[in-house]
Amino acid sequence: MKCNIDDIGGKIVKNNETYIVIDNTVLDSLVVSKTILKPGKETTGHKHEGQEEVYQFTYGSGKMQIDDSVFNVFSGDIVLITDGSYHKVFNNSTIENLVFVCVFNGKRSH
Repeated sequence: MKCNIDDIGGKIVKNNETYIVIDNTVLDSLVVSKTILKPGKETTGHKHEGQEEVYQFTYGSGKMQIDDSVFNVFSGDIVLITDGSYHKVFNNSTIENLVFVCVFNGKRSH
């Protein structure tokens, strides 16, 4: 199956004042998820035991926290999240969305 970074397929699983999350669950072992994080918002910080993730930022800029480290993220950045690491994304912009695509093994647990 071929996807486009702007349209990963799948269905909307979350849509609220903070973000829109779209999950493509076509594969058996991996989920491809796209998050559109609205201006001035942040994701709920969380961690997953037994689950690694890869985030690719595709639009905008902001900050990301992994465990005790906070760093800037920009369109084009890829962040590897190891098993059990606490992670959170912040959109510091007041006008632009921060968009990222995440790939993780297993099923959504958050």
